[in-house]
Amino acid sequence: MTARPKALIAWSSGKDSAWALHEARRAGDYDIVGALTTVTETFGRVSMHGVRQELLQAQHEAAGLAPVIVPIPFPCPNDIYEARMETALREAKARGVTHVIFGDLFLEDVRAYREQKLAGTGIAPLFPLWGRPTAALARKMIDAGVETYLVCVDLKQLAKDFAGRKFDHALLADLPPSVDPCGEKGEFHSCVIAGPMFKRRIPVTVGETVEREGFAFTDLVPVNM
Repeated sequence: MTARPKALIAWSSGKDSAWALHEARRAGDYDIVGALTTVTETFGRVSMHGVRQELLQAQHEAAGLAPVIVPIPFPCPNDIYEARMETALREAKARGVTHVIFGDLFLEDVRAYREQKLAGTGIAPLFPLWGRPTAALARKMIDAGVETYLVCVDLKQLAKDFAGRKFDHALLADLPPSVDPCGEKGEFHSCVIAGPMFKRRIPVTVGETVEREGFAFTDLVPVNM
């Protein structure tokens, strides 16, 4: 048998990367060997999502993925971000990785940026969820048992009280018409604690919500870990 190409999943801790992992595994074309995540070293949390690193580790264990952590400072100039990602990808390539799977849905500029940065590296980007209607996709995730919470809300696009809410059918019904059901335009970010991509549910409690730099962040606290 021919060995499958090795891939990393670009893991944000949220539902779209989790569902991209699920879809890629179901297709079976790639051996997904690790989860690539930027962690803001100043806080010890997943960049932008604000998820605790110990919760990220629990996700890796539940998904059966090796962590590929890219530490970045806060604030992080783009040149530092790109240099550290380049180093991580070069090391991954040396380990035989040939693809990175992204959970992007429809933002052309984001896809173009990823394609540009991977061009010539020997690592190709994959977008298994690209072009899916996001309202239907959101419902499909929920119906499949994906359990996720909104951990970051852009206060310019969504009210603070959405932070900390479970991503479920009730939340979808409450979203303003201007907000994408999957938060693809940055309206919100999420953290997955259960779903078909995990071997087990990760128990958490919903902690406090704080405002910082125009965003509301809700702390998900792992239980008995």
